[in-house]
Amino acid sequence: MAPTALSVTATTVHTAVTAKPTKFKHPLDPLTPDEIKAVSLAIRHHTTTNTPIKAVRFITTNLLPPPKKAVLAALGIPLTPGGQPEPPIPIVRKAESDFLDVVNGGTYNAILSLQDGGWKVDTCELVAEGSEPQITPEELSACEYVVRRDPTVQALAKEVGVLPEQIYADGWAIGYDDRFPKSTRLQQAFLYARFSEHENLYAHPLDFIPVIDSVTEKVIQIDFPPTYKKAADGSTELSVPTTEAFPLSEDSFIKSNRERLPPPLKPFEFLPDLLQQSDPTHKPRDDIKPLHVLQPEGVSFKMDGHVLEWQKWKMHVAFSPREGIALSTVTYNDDGEIRPIFYRLSIAEMVVPYGAPEFPHPRKFAFDSGEYGMGTQANELSLGCDCLGQIHYLPGAYVTHAGTPFVIKNAICIHEEDAGVLWKHTDYRLGGRHQTVRSRRLVISMVCTVANYEYIWNYYFYQDGNIELEIRLTGILQVYVAGQDEPNPYGTTVAPSVSAHNHQHLFSIRVDPILDGLYNSVIESDIVPLSAPTGSKENFAGNGFVVQDTVLKSQVEDGARDFDWARERRWRIANSARTHYASGKPASYNIMMKGGVLPLMAHTDSWIARRASFAHKPLWVIRDKEGADGGRMWPSGKYVPQTRDEPKDSVGKWVKEGEGSIENEDIVLYLTVGTTHIPRPEDWPVMPVEHVNLLFKPNNFFSKNPSMDVPGTNDPLSKPAFSNGTTANGANGANGANGTNGANGANGANGKACCSH
Repeated sequence: MAPTALSVTATTVHTAVTAKPTKFKHPLDPLTPDEIKAVSLAIRHHTTTNTPIKAVRFITTNLLPPPKKAVLAALGIPLTPGGQPEPPIPIVRKAESDFLDVVNGGTYNAILSLQDGGWKVDTCELVAEGSEPQITPEELSACEYVVRRDPTVQALAKEVGVLPEQIYADGWAIGYDDRFPKSTRLQQAFLYARFSEHENLYAHPLDFIPVIDSVTEKVIQIDFPPTYKKAADGSTELSVPTTEAFPLSEDSFIKSNRERLPPPLKPFEFLPDLLQQSDPTHKPRDDIKPLHVLQPEGVSFKMDGHVLEWQKWKMHVAFSPREGIALSTVTYNDDGEIRPIFYRLSIAEMVVPYGAPEFPHPRKFAFDSGEYGMGTQANELSLGCDCLGQIHYLPGAYVTHAGTPFVIKNAICIHEEDAGVLWKHTDYRLGGRHQTVRSRRLVISMVCTVANYEYIWNYYFYQDGNIELEIRLTGILQVYVAGQDEPNPYGTTVAPSVSAHNHQHLFSIRVDPILDGLYNSVIESDIVPLSAPTGSKENFAGNGFVVQDTVLKSQVEDGARDFDWARERRWRIANSARTHYASGKPASYNIMMKGGVLPLMAHTDSWIARRASFAHKPLWVIRDKEGADGGRMWPSGKYVPQTRDEPKDSVGKWVKEGEGSIENEDIVLYLTVGTTHIPRPEDWPVMPVEHVNLLFKPNNFFSKNPSMDVPGTNDPLSKPAFSNGTTANGANGANGANGTNGANGANGANGKACCSH
């Protein structure tokens, strides 16, 4: 019997639930757990009364956002610089749900509205064949149960010394495999052995990959990857003649033309107690002194439901089952003027393509947002571990198969932290003075575990008007078993018989700007040397260079942009209706993404490139278009699992098939950043965090440095590291640690902190 959490809910049998009246403080507040339950009940009533559907499995239930202009009017945000807000109009709260007909097959999309205190179904439509909604946490968990109970899987595992109860599986979307019908909801299962409770199962990968039907909960195929060997001439040779998949009618193991590969048995633990057991020589570091984050007077931010205020920033923070964190209606109080910057900011999609070409490894390209949902994989954060200091948490809720809400208590973490020096200057002349101002930043973060990998979203807000998105990657490498001394041309053997394939992580950040109003443009800037040669009257020393600005105008011609390293290309979001009083240039925010720009390594006509068109370019600019089901949201389409080509509702299609202007319009940007991961042994058994950063920086937006009003801080708790100005071994303290010889007077007498002098 399958786990009870996976049982479908009969639409003809239900428990009566009274829908509670909905009150929301902000029109973009996510659905509450009570609302999720009430929406599910309304759908059951509708399907029972109006459709032949006998049983449903709920996949997603989310807020359907109101129209953008209605939200801005409700919040009193004008559409133009210096203009008056539009008059508020009634906002109808709406929800959207995807569910499966588990008896007859098919996926349905329902849109509901809240009317007279109850949810009513407005539309309920069958989506196109091959359009699969995201794979749920329950389906991912069921994958392990399905393969573990399968007799063939058990027999194959036994052949390499693994018992049924030792079989563990990570369920993944199938990626691309046209051997199966479009209508079958599939998962591929990467298998591992776990020989004791809580041990690192990834140290013991198995050599075959089952495919399951997620609805019938049956194994329908088992694939055996081929192996590599050294040829006589020293080259690498594959055990099969092609990297193409063999037909389902063929025996995959026979076609793989290789021996069975037993899992490596050496443990590689990460839990401290298991580390000690597996390696008696392991000794935790004992020279780390405590470091505490203290705020004796409390935090400097305020919360009102999902609305956050800190310093001069104000924004709406929401849990999104798909994106994880969604930040909306971000404004800045510029000396009493409330200036809008972003309507919505989120990581809308990501894809992780792996580089080994031999089948079935090319199926490994996970769209972690669109195929699984980052919010549904969010950790419940722990005080003092994931976030330090004085913390405020926001919960998250998503729908289960049964239509009930699953609540993550501490899904989003909000806190402050020191961010080093904000600005400083010292008048180096004799008797000169100096001023040092330290930076503090607001942090909004989430940690998501997607099988072996962890992703950390950090949104930082600074006192100088900067907004930064930092993505941290950690967790455990996705690994496969290798034969003894087997060559590894497409990866790294990180431990004996443990192979980690080369791969990329590409993120699509959706930016919906309202910079000083709804109508914005993107300016592309190239920095180029003067064309006049050295020795000319225009450029005698040969050192001149200029900035060449181009406003992107046409969605079709200008909507997809390449980075140009030779020209130090950069972009900025601008409002031409507001200019700086001195420079005369439009108010704007720079997009600083140079460190995260990377090419998609797969061919442009590859499986992954067709499905993830956003990965082709670092910047896409489109004109937003709102309809009954919201605006343009998902760069690889609304329904991502098992797509085989570029979806019609994807950013590549929007640009190629679009029309009209993107200048001074309601635009949306998609920024592609990421990292190419060539695994190292140092990434094993758990990978130290890798960083991908994206910065939005004001440019001609403020009249001057907006952080000039941040006071310098003389921290009374700061003190010399060693008493009497000596180091731990008694040597003299360096650079004025004892209060003398401080450079340019930067250190005050007797070692006391002095940030202003």
